[in-house]
Amino acid sequence: MKSVGLYLVAPALLATVAAASAAEVTESIEIKAAPAKVWAASADDFCGIGKFHPAVEKCELSKGGKTRTLSLKGGGTIVEDQTANSDGSSYSYVIVESPLPVADYKSTFTVKGSGDSSTVTWTGSFQPKGADEAAAKKVIQGIYSGGLAALKAKF
Repeated sequence: MKSVGLYLVAPALLATVAAASAAEVTESIEIKAAPAKVWAASADDFCGIGKFHPAVEKCELSKGGKTRTLSLKGGGTIVEDQTANSDGSSYSYVIVESPLPVADYKSTFTVKGSGDSSTVTWTGSFQPKGADEAAAKKVIQGIYSGGLAALKAKF
């Protein structure tokens, strides 16, 4: 009977270990603009990324605005589902399909601040897929830092 219990518990333990070993990336940038203006320029809807990110050629919403399909400059498509939204301050999403070297990708984009000063933070966790952790992190860091620098340049 004890060996049967182990077979039932083992998958849960493995899932916990896998989740605990997820790679994480966080990038932030200070922007001299009111948070509401930064939000309007970047995240007023789930396709706001198409307004500022230099890698995004086109963004299309579906499923009531909760799924976005990003067509990338130079080819490639990323499909993402929004999982949470705090209008005016943050949204979270997961990647459904992409050519990126990641799996189980979860991310949050946040705008905070007061007056004429904002901090934009983009954070994500994932499992490397088809690349080692350092290479996968470098790709995600490049996406975040390139996007945040382009957003700041709008102000």
